[in-house]
Amino acid sequence: MGAVPTMVVEIHVPLLPTPNLPEGAYPFPWIEEIEDFLSDLEGQGDVEAFEDGEEHEDAYVFFVAGAGEEELLAVASHVATLPGVPAGTFAVVSDDEAEEFGLGRHIALPLPAA
Repeated sequence: MGAVPTMVVEIHVPLLPTPNLPEGAYPFPWIEEIEDFLSDLEGQGDVEAFEDGEEHEDAYVFFVAGAGEEELLAVASHVATLPGVPAGTFAVVSDDEAEEFGLGRHIALPLPAA
């Protein structure tokens, strides 16, 4: 029997430049903010940033794993509300054996407050 696939939540952020940036500034400063946020969470041992984020179609995709679906979706929801993160961010519940991004269940972010 093979190992059970690891649940991964993909966080798809529309690859939209931040408006009103000074000329010559990096257009996607939110990528670093999200990476810092996930890195801090990982440091606390809450979740695992599954692998480095990467561009996919018109989005930048981050991956989180290492916790239950509820916790991972809460992280994804928090990411969607970080300053500067473009609207339209969504999560996909997938696993580490999926052949490509975006194949799982799509969940709009941020989640409605419980």
